[in-house]
Amino acid sequence: MLIKRNPNGIDLPFSSEITPRAVFESRRTFIRKMAVGSIASASMLEMASREAFAQAPGAAKLAGKPNAAYATAEKQTSFKDATTYNNYYEFGTDKADPARTAGTLKTRPWTVAIEGEVKKPMTLDIDSLLKLAPLEERVYRLRCVEGWSMVIPWVGYSLSELIKKVEPTGNAKYLEFITLADKAQMPGLRSPVLEWPYVEGLRIDEAMHPLALLGLGMYGEVLPHQNGAPVRIILPWKYGFKSAKSIVKIRFVSEQPKTAWNIAAPSEYGFYSNVNPDVDHPRWSQGTERRIGEDGLFAKKRKTLMFNGYNDVASLYKGMDLKKYF
Repeated sequence: MLIKRNPNGIDLPFSSEITPRAVFESRRTFIRKMAVGSIASASMLEMASREAFAQAPGAAKLAGKPNAAYATAEKQTSFKDATTYNNYYEFGTDKADPARTAGTLKTRPWTVAIEGEVKKPMTLDIDSLLKLAPLEERVYRLRCVEGWSMVIPWVGYSLSELIKKVEPTGNAKYLEFITLADKAQMPGLRSPVLEWPYVEGLRIDEAMHPLALLGLGMYGEVLPHQNGAPVRIILPWKYGFKSAKSIVKIRFVSEQPKTAWNIAAPSEYGFYSNVNPDVDHPRWSQGTERRIGEDGLFAKKRKTLMFNGYNDVASLYKGMDLKKYF
């Protein structure tokens, strides 16, 4: 893939500041649709903002036993930065939108249906998910496709614990994650930027890897709304958009599922989306990254590592052309 650079060989604007193609192509349509209700929307967003920020100080504690196998000496991203700079398009396309508007999300009652190619389909409420396996704290690096990264202490347990409970059949080759899509709770659904609900997927061997985390909290608290409450997936070797938020259904299927960003822009967002510094996004390099809250505007960027540094997953892709299957 080609990437344009200026005559001095310096990358074009920070990738974190570049709007995804699907966003800028639909923004004008979105603005026209929103214009009529702008006054009412402003009032609603102001109220949601107060609700969202009011939750943070009194968030419920959710401790997990620190897992030394997933610790790091790297400086953790501050809670403030991790909860106010987010990609969560159901609550808006600007990085600051989710923290302002996600107060409308209702996380109780909440259930997750597990169905498809399994011997024991089930529907679990959030309390059942919390008790399904011992909670751990794992500190993971996350790398966004736009070129920024964070280091966050997550609370949860391996996704494999849930998979084993439902006993997949021999026909189960992939997992499909379906997220909440409720216009009453999610103002961003008015935007045509993506097909809703947001859908993501994994091969079953990827989902069974110990690194794949069913996330229920962060920083010793339940997940904030803007970070995917009350349950999400965290896949530290893949770009951030693969880690589906606010999950309501997990389907075990025999065919590779169609996923939200791959549908929207298949030449830019592959199904696998492993962190690979050798495969550039068509509009910017993936070779370097900017750590949110740490690296200043003019600070030297970090070198991006293959699989985001989580080389234990390399065996999952043995023999695959990772430039073709990006």
